[in-house]
Amino acid sequence: MKIQAVAGYRFRGGTGRDVSRVVAPPYDQVSLEMQAELYELSAWNIVRVTYPRDEPGTDKYATARKTLEAWLADGVWAREAAPAIYPYQQTYTVRGRPVTRTGFIALGEVTDYAKDVVLPHERTHAGPKKDRMDLLEATRADIGLLFMLVGDPAGDLRQATAPAGEPIAEARDLRGEQHRLWRVTGAGAIARVQSLMAPRQVIIADGHHRYETAVEYARRHPAAGHKLMAFFALEAPGLTILPNHRLVHNVADFDFDALIKAAGRWFDAAPLEDPAGFRPEHRSIGLVAGRNAAVLRLHPDRFDAIAWPEGTSRAWRELAVSILHEGILKSLLGITDDMLESKTHVDYTADQADAVRLAQEGKYQAAFLIAPTTPEELQAVVRGGELLPQKSTHFYPKLLDGLVFHRLEGG
Repeated sequence: MKIQAVAGYRFRGGTGRDVSRVVAPPYDQVSLEMQAELYELSAWNIVRVTYPRDEPGTDKYATARKTLEAWLADGVWAREAAPAIYPYQQTYTVRGRPVTRTGFIALGEVTDYAKDVVLPHERTHAGPKKDRMDLLEATRADIGLLFMLVGDPAGDLRQATAPAGEPIAEARDLRGEQHRLWRVTGAGAIARVQSLMAPRQVIIADGHHRYETAVEYARRHPAAGHKLMAFFALEAPGLTILPNHRLVHNVADFDFDALIKAAGRWFDAAPLEDPAGFRPEHRSIGLVAGRNAAVLRLHPDRFDAIAWPEGTSRAWRELAVSILHEGILKSLLGITDDMLESKTHVDYTADQADAVRLAQEGKYQAAFLIAPTTPEELQAVVRGGELLPQKSTHFYPKLLDGLVFHRLEGG
């Protein structure tokens, strides 16, 4: 992966380094309620550009452009004096324990997947890409950080990009998690990171639609061949992948007992006394439907009896989400790939307690609780040339928009 330092744009409208009021989650994580909350936080919150309100009689993309141009003209956001690489650290809580994840922000070259430099792990859809392209064309603002994973088994990349001294910016996101940013401008330090990154592949964790939009934008505007990315080591502590539990609805004649009986061809079933405290493990799935709950464990001798899609690898089939999709949702509930794509029968949440509550309250017919995809499983599937099933990963926490951004050339 070829990278470059970037003279980023940062918030200059305050006197301190706390920028909590002007940052926002990635656009695809922002609900309308969250959008309203972010608008209330500050007239300078970056969501006004990344996810502007869609109001009748207005062009939201033109509104975003005018907003950004006014900020730049007023000096509220201003460009740094020198190109830099920005160490980026997140400190957050998982199951009551503090975790720290450290990476760095730079410009990464955008190339077609066929060049085997950037590897995707999920499919994309035309609608979100058109939305991002319309916003890019209007604003030329490269704001949304891509969450990229890079192999660093020896730790030399982490050492070369380790933060030092006091951060230049910090923020708390809406969940209270801490984000901090540093700046490295030394030519030798930047050259060292470029040299380390040059031979390495990267995997997209979050940002597939924005990456593919950047590739298409570069085709239209050849001078804009790089995209703002945040790189994190696959081997580093703090790479937290949460599962996306499945919430099923609109299944005709759904019946808990009938499902348990049908699942017996592949799974051993046992009562699940505490669904909220259940910790799904490899080949085990929690099932909650109203007052009923069970744990389904794939029988060791029945793995190969599942009707696996032709051409899928053993690594793909071993994923917890693959076992759920192929062993239960498709074969027993008739939920096809098309139904999954159209979102007519399955919703998702990374919050297990929320999934259990919604199923127990009858808001959904059932909740299926699954184990998370591990970094090792992700690599095995992606480096083998396959995509993971839909919604296989939920990387936590999300990166923040507005710590630093870039203006694209050629717009």
